Amino acid sequence: MTLRPTDSSALLIDGKLIPGSGGTFEVINPATEEVLGRAADATASDMDAAIAAARRAFDDTTWSRDHAFRARCLRQLRDVLQSHVEELRDITIAEVGAPAFLTSGPQLEGPVADLGYFADLAESYSWEQDLGIAEPMGIKTRRRVLKEAVGVVGAITPWNFPHQINFAKIGPALAAGNTVVLKPAPDTPWCAALVGHLIAEETDLPAGVVNVVTSSDHSLGAQLSTDPRVDLVSFTGSTATGKAVMAAASESLKKVFLELGGKSAFIVLDDADLAGACGVAAFTVSTHAGQGCAITTRLLVPREKYDEAVEATARTLGGLHAGDPAKPGTICGPLISAGQRARVEDYLRLAREEGGTIVVGGGRPADRDRGFFVEPALITGLDNTARVAREEIFGPVLVIIPHDGDDDAISIANDSPYGLSGSVWGTDPARLKRVVDGVRTGTLSVNGGVWYSADAPFGGYKQSGIGREMGVAGFEEYLETKLVAEPAQY
Repeated sequence: MTLRPTDSSALLIDGKLIPGSGGTFEVINPATEEVLGRAADATASDMDAAIAAARRAFDDTTWSRDHAFRARCLRQLRDVLQSHVEELRDITIAEVGAPAFLTSGPQLEGPVADLGYFADLAESYSWEQDLGIAEPMGIKTRRRVLKEAVGVVGAITPWNFPHQINFAKIGPALAAGNTVVLKPAPDTPWCAALVGHLIAEETDLPAGVVNVVTSSDHSLGAQLSTDPRVDLVSFTGSTATGKAVMAAASESLKKVFLELGGKSAFIVLDDADLAGACGVAAFTVSTHAGQGCAITTRLLVPREKYDEAVEATARTLGGLHAGDPAKPGTICGPLISAGQRARVEDYLRLAREEGGTIVVGGGRPADRDRGFFVEPALITGLDNTARVAREEIFGPVLVIIPHDGDDDAISIANDSPYGLSGSVWGTDPARLKRVVDGVRTGTLSVNGGVWYSADAPFGGYKQSGIGREMGVAGFEEYLETKLVAEPAQY
């Protein structure tokens, strides 16, 4: 079977590909502003049907108890996706605006392969633990701890890395024995809908185990937070929306996993290779037009080397032009929408109003008259109290801030409502360890180390979220713990 854009104009509900009750809505190419096609537009009634299907599949089948079958289905899904990887790649570049080079990693191929990791976990995980015999209240008792699926999972995902985030939720949720209702962002419905098409047509996943509900209505995902038939909501997106999800979920006291915003610091110590570190910081903030929650958007450099750092960073940023994501050499593609471009440009205006200087970038590319592009920008002349240094912009914008030594760098890094990621560069192991121990963040790269991997837990401190995704920790977010106590036999 060859995937076509029309294959994405359906919902997957209870094992069937059906039209949306609201008709269809347009899918826009962010690099050209052209209409790529249409996606199924679900309504509240469609979401209700999807939740009901997931509930039945969990309650009325052996899915949650058959670990071997789940593992086989996950490997089968991985293999099916890999057999369509080139078609998925083309669609991902067009719909997401993802630079082509990223589709060989976290935008597509990496997350697909990671389904195998979660299949392995379904088979190897210790589902039962013997606590041995104790005598509480004088009664000799044998205790066992059982791990069981939570139930129905509502997965609400954003547009920036749709495959990575969709599979980081679907993979462990299914491996743990749950059923899933996936609600992707309206900006990138095809990435999810095409996966739903393949599940329905080319896998043995039982009806209702995975349901995919695309919609132009941003608020439709709220139904997953309020419906008592949903046992857990797994949400990735903005901190403001995450708070709303948590508040709505509190009515039924359902579990929540939240992976939210970030304003991560890239710390350069005074013994680091300054030019090399600043070049990496510039490259990082330009990647995928800065549309990543864990991207380091505050560059903290020694005050005595500030001018040198500005020059080195500007030199690299000046060579990373925003361009066609389909071209192999492109690092910075388009922003996802006109609205997101306007948001980034508003922050650049704010930076000037706050007294900052944009030393490079910030404008629209001269050679592109269409597409939601902004050239990678470097802001100087501000400290950590500026709004552009404190608020998540989600664009290719880097604020460079001076620090007065290791302790001050740690203090500036921690002076943020967020704590998602970060980076530190230096040569003295003892100083590096001190910074690592001092920065309050969920992931931290030292001298370019890569923390992203299927087996590595990802998540944040403070307002960057609750819980962890990926790894065993991410898998266990989708489990409940049951203690069974029985009279011990003498």
